[in-house]
Amino acid sequence: MLPANTNTMDFTATPLRRCSSALALALVAAVSCTPGTAHAQNLVPNPGFEEADSCVPLPPFEGILDWYSVNGSPDHLRSCLPYGTFNGLPMNYFTYQEPYEGESCAGMVTYWQNGQFEYREWIQAPLLEPLVVGQTYWCSFRANAAFGGNETYPQFWLANDKVGMRFTTTAMAQWNVDDPYPVPPDHAHILYPQVLSDTVGWTLVSGSFVADSAYRYVMLGQFFSNAQTDTLHFVDPASVYPWYPRAYTLVDAVCVSPDPDGCERSQGIAELGEATPFVYPNPASDVLWIGNADGREALVLDMLGKQVWSGRVSGGRFAVGVDSWARGTYVLQVRSDQGVQAIKFVLAE
Repeated sequence: MLPANTNTMDFTATPLRRCSSALALALVAAVSCTPGTAHAQNLVPNPGFEEADSCVPLPPFEGILDWYSVNGSPDHLRSCLPYGTFNGLPMNYFTYQEPYEGESCAGMVTYWQNGQFEYREWIQAPLLEPLVVGQTYWCSFRANAAFGGNETYPQFWLANDKVGMRFTTTAMAQWNVDDPYPVPPDHAHILYPQVLSDTVGWTLVSGSFVADSAYRYVMLGQFFSNAQTDTLHFVDPASVYPWYPRAYTLVDAVCVSPDPDGCERSQGIAELGEATPFVYPNPASDVLWIGNADGREALVLDMLGKQVWSGRVSGGRFAVGVDSWARGTYVLQVRSDQGVQAIKFVLAE
């Protein structure tokens, strides 16, 4: 949701458990474990934001179990709401997007540029058990950049970097209207270092860290000031009125585990922080921009595998005219020394 000082309206996936068997010495057969002793336990309650008291359109983040707002007014986006409702799925005020898994996800403002005003939205939940000091934990969640939606004047025209996960030993106070906004700490334990610009797919944000405190709470959001945040325009500001330099990110499938196999882990170089190719806007209509692919050979295939474009990318931002292409889903393939990287994008009216 947007802060009250704007002139716009105010507005679970089951934890991963693995059952193993234990062999006793001689006469004891294999004994299966129970969920309470599962090895690859997810320490995050309600990780897919599925569990809630009821299905109502407003208020946006009340009634959800375990999670609550500690900064601003994030949104509980739900498929059980009527199509096009403010916080429904797939169509809502902010974007058009199916959840990564299940029927729900969360959404929050992750960048806001308005002079000295640096609004953010953060959510927090208690872990099922405290982290152990000195132990390594593996973490992950899925994120998606919002673009579009059914608002008459769309509010979100940017994507930003450093969307991440932060841990605390004490609970932050639940945020209420008229409360001051916390100052960004400019720190996250797990983050996505690149601009998270994919508006179609769900980007995997993952990593590991060694607990230096007995952390009891996990937070999601963007925890860095505007001065330390990089952004990307989905469209030229001169082509949009009114222009709102803001970013909004959806999150789903949150995981924290002491087991290296307990959470999703990135396998490709795209999640390792290197400058990998991307496209924007996504969905596109007239022009598709390709970034981080200077000097590389690229081609575009339709969903039947037919090549519709090929060429060599030049410059940090390269434009491809797509206004005459059929509307639908395409795949951009970019060749590099590491192999071929594929990026899916959509053309819409």
